[in-house]
Amino acid sequence: MSLRYTVYPSKPQQDLKPKVKSLTEIKKKPMEKNEEPEKSHSSKSNFKDLCRWFGQEIASIFLQVDDAVIKDLEEIRLRIAKPILLVGHQQEHFIDAQGRSVPAEEGYLVKREDLLQALERMTQSSLYAAEEEMKQGFITLPGGHRVGLTGEAVMKDGHIQTLKHISALNIRLARALEGKAQQILPKLITKDGSIYHTLILSPPRAGKTTLLRELIRQLSNGNPGLNLRGQTVGVVDERRELAGMWQGIPAYNLGYRTDILDGCPKRLGISMLIRSMAPQVVAVDELGHPEDVEAVLDALRTGVKVLSTAHAANLQEALTRPTLKALLDYGFFQRVVILSRRQGPGTVEEIISIGGENS
Repeated sequence: MSLRYTVYPSKPQQDLKPKVKSLTEIKKKPMEKNEEPEKSHSSKSNFKDLCRWFGQEIASIFLQVDDAVIKDLEEIRLRIAKPILLVGHQQEHFIDAQGRSVPAEEGYLVKREDLLQALERMTQSSLYAAEEEMKQGFITLPGGHRVGLTGEAVMKDGHIQTLKHISALNIRLARALEGKAQQILPKLITKDGSIYHTLILSPPRAGKTTLLRELIRQLSNGNPGLNLRGQTVGVVDERRELAGMWQGIPAYNLGYRTDILDGCPKRLGISMLIRSMAPQVVAVDELGHPEDVEAVLDALRTGVKVLSTAHAANLQEALTRPTLKALLDYGFFQRVVILSRRQGPGTVEEIISIGGENS
């Protein structure tokens, strides 16, 4: 099947005013009385909160870091015998024992004990309990912060069982940025007030999970100004990033009508939610495995709308990946949103209508 699609050209982020012939032009309205505002997850509050997951020495260093560095912060990288590195959108900073930005050779060198102390706190003193996540190369903290791990892989029958002798941590700060979904929703809503099957594509760290999170909230709560009724949304949060669940409580507001299945593989979670919670929309993060295709097609057969993300810089790159190509060639996704980091995470480059504008 050959793809037929329409591209809605991107405009500068601040001037993005979606116009679709099949939708009524919408004027921005103030928040309705019954609309719940998004929780604030600023970089500064995220960073200060993260200090509790480190040993005293690392935490004391972080508490001295300048607010200007924290404001732009996206990642914290700790490597044994290497200086602490704070990665922002615009700049990287090596940090010394006083929390100052310094040349790499003057930075505080991370010790093995620093990583061990952090892991003990992050896993609640039970590496065994976190083993299932660790063998995938990450663990998730309350608030949706994701900690990438490297070390020695323990193999059995060709599969990774766990990681030992951890050598590096990469802590990615979760963000909740308001307003992005409002800009593009008019292009994703059908005439009857539902949503098109939508795929969000972006390279890493370009804001696709943040956008998906906000779209879920908008769909769940509804938006009368956009002729969008509140819908029951089922979320399969396999990587524990969308909701940031901690002991059954989500750190992020995903809306009034949202049910969350935490830490469950998509191939199992989608069918489980459809059977048990009867969602109108199913949302999943990071399609990529072959079994994801069958899981998504199962949702299609039941008439449930699907909202998802995947790694790719553009549609052409997505079509080089067998899993995504199968779904796109099948004609499953009706809208594809392309994000980049050109003007910061969440820059909307284009919105593509698969099969034509009114599909």
